[in-house]
Amino acid sequence: MSGTIYAHNDGALPGFDQLARVFTEHVERSHGGMAFCVYRNGHPLVRLYGGSTEQRESSTDAVLPRWQPDTMAVMFSGTKGVVATVAALLVDRGALDVRRPVAHYWPEFAAAGKERVTVAQVLSHTVGLVYVDPEPTGEGADLDNAANAAVLAEQAPLWEPGTRVAYHAITYGYLMNEIFVRVTGKSAGQLIRELLREPLGLDIYLGLPGQLESRVAPVFRAKGYAISTFLTDPERRRIVERMYGTTLLGRSLRANTVEMHRGELAAGGGIATADAMADLYSRLAAGNLVSSGALADATETWSSGIDAINDRPLRFGLGFELADPIGTYGPEARAFGHSGAGGSLHGAWPERNLGFSFLSTEMLAENEDTRVKDLLFSLHGLGSNDGTR
Repeated sequence: MSGTIYAHNDGALPGFDQLARVFTEHVERSHGGMAFCVYRNGHPLVRLYGGSTEQRESSTDAVLPRWQPDTMAVMFSGTKGVVATVAALLVDRGALDVRRPVAHYWPEFAAAGKERVTVAQVLSHTVGLVYVDPEPTGEGADLDNAANAAVLAEQAPLWEPGTRVAYHAITYGYLMNEIFVRVTGKSAGQLIRELLREPLGLDIYLGLPGQLESRVAPVFRAKGYAISTFLTDPERRRIVERMYGTTLLGRSLRANTVEMHRGELAAGGGIATADAMADLYSRLAAGNLVSSGALADATETWSSGIDAINDRPLRFGLGFELADPIGTYGPEARAFGHSGAGGSLHGAWPERNLGFSFLSTEMLAENEDTRVKDLLFSLHGLGSNDGTR
């Protein structure tokens, strides 16, 4: 199977061969590597790994070194779902109230008419602070969470908060990290370590230790890669370019630098294995990580509509993406999680108690990428008698 490694937990999973074939077909068309894992209640159900952790000039080149179960990759905005999980845990523990104004925890944020902006509006991408203005200067300024948060605290929103939804691709991280610091005295990276990685034994990092660099597969943009493929308006395209800066649009990918790996960019700097992310979402789906009440609140619709900047259909809970009109989370009517630039996706189908994760080194444009949709469609087709319900 073209170097594909696969395993499942019961040896008699109906439909598994078809799912593995879909995965292998995508591996064989790829110039890199990928993983797709499915967990239930913290236990593996499907684990698929294939391709190379290095870019190949041709998909027929030798597949070495291979993607392994412990291979990690930058999740880009898949990080936001982990941050949303931390927020839900803090709500569950009574430390954070998403209905309170941000300024209750972070007084400086009340500037420029933002005194009534709630934590929920930050989490649901309706606050209207889609870029930092002015951007802090100096080398590595984009990795300085405190400096960027300080600017956002003084900044006026582009619209009345709560009246429009638009994806806060980068600023979500600066805002939520500062809220965590003000609430707990700890950064998003520290909280991910203390609340998720260490107690659950999950390979999820925001701030990667140097000794783990060799396990991170470098990502690369496929030929023709583009962002915001729903957008045609040139004026708003300039806003998008300002939003992302050099994160995705630079000549080289910042995601492959040690500086970004060690940084704690809570909007897109997380690094994980597919197993860890599938495991995390399966625990959320099963209700054994966050209480049912807190999870229900976090995964109800807090904002929806066409992105005011990107023209893409959106539906958000409290930091989680929800099942949307374009089928981002497959055929299931109820789903939550978060996607990442280039095609990665991590999420849960709560009615099946399933968590899943797709990671890849090859970044494809959204309007051309069918990899995870094909896999989720095949997974959904396993039916109700296969142990996935």
